[in-house]
Amino acid sequence: MSRITLFIGVMLAVGIAGFFLGRQVTMTEPESAPADSGERKVLYWAAPMDPNYRRDAPGQSPMGMDLVPVYAEEAGTQAGNVRIDPTVVSNLGVRTELAEYGPLSRRIETVGYMTYDEDTLQHVHTRVEGWIEKLATKATGDRVEQGQLLFEFYSPTLVNAQEEYLAALRSGNARLKSASRDRLISLGISNSEIALLESSRKPKQRVPVYAEVEGVIANLGVREGNFVTPATDIMSVAKLDRIWVFAEVFERQANWVERGQEAVVTLDYLPSTSLRGSVDYVYPELDPVTRTLKVRLRLDNTDGVLRPNMFAKVLIHGRSTGDIVHVARQAVIRGGFANRVVVDLGEGRFQSRPVSIGIESGDRVAIREGLRAGERIVTSAQFLIDSEANIESALDRMSDDKAEPKP
Repeated sequence: MSRITLFIGVMLAVGIAGFFLGRQVTMTEPESAPADSGERKVLYWAAPMDPNYRRDAPGQSPMGMDLVPVYAEEAGTQAGNVRIDPTVVSNLGVRTELAEYGPLSRRIETVGYMTYDEDTLQHVHTRVEGWIEKLATKATGDRVEQGQLLFEFYSPTLVNAQEEYLAALRSGNARLKSASRDRLISLGISNSEIALLESSRKPKQRVPVYAEVEGVIANLGVREGNFVTPATDIMSVAKLDRIWVFAEVFERQANWVERGQEAVVTLDYLPSTSLRGSVDYVYPELDPVTRTLKVRLRLDNTDGVLRPNMFAKVLIHGRSTGDIVHVARQAVIRGGFANRVVVDLGEGRFQSRPVSIGIESGDRVAIREGLRAGERIVTSAQFLIDSEANIESALDRMSDDKAEPKP
């Protein structure tokens, strides 16, 4: 029994020694092989869209995409860096451009609406109480000429004033005649109507009111038979040879706009036409509801193509900044705590880098810190690359935490 036991013990010792020796050779041979053969060592195969999906051999991901190899030299890349196979880069449609350095124009792109030029707006009122007996213009938007009849007005006060003037004429008292004439003028009777009264010697029951300017009826507030007072806004007449455009400027761009700056206005119904004007007035306060600053533009409308209440797109050219690094707006990835851009490092390597942004003008964004002029940045598919870089960084941190336990 002792010989059998000794034989079995010797065989077990030899087997265990051979197992550990063979394991040591197997583990050390792959490390020395790349140095001898010069081939890159593949650590594992990962899905292009899901780096957590890893396999020891080539294959396909659950999404049906071919797995890409991850090499040993890529395992020690810097946090925030990621290497992507050129084929995958092409399939993702990655586009890049260089970060530019130079002045950035403060372009204000906003919307606006057209309205009458209030400098040409005439409000028609009466100076005494009475009734609208005949209304010559009966609809808003009707065009009127200068001197055209607007309405006929009956007022007992005007009738009495005419009779007093006729009595003064019959009396021959010059002072009384002058006082009566002044009263007619103060009540709104024109000189031509007074001359007609002197020749006819009959007071008019209906006093005509004529348009003083050429234009259109912007507002009609009465109908025939209405009783009116001096406070009644009977109608408004406005010219259309000039138009105002009210533009809404965001609060963050309020200090960009100044009076006299050039502006370009485009309309949906005139897509091939650009109207040029200038900033006529900047209002002193912001709208409390929309939090925007109202800016007024003045446009010439002698051809009559512009109409009030039209919607317009407005572009105001502000002053340029000094020389600064700026990139395309779509290249910036906006986050809750930091904004980032994806930098193309070449040879399929990309880096997600935090940046500090400045003003935004049109389709460009100023970069104050984190990026140098001439660096190539990604302008499309950067969200996928940024997500890949963030996942790789998180995995690296987790690996470091496990490898270096806290004391």
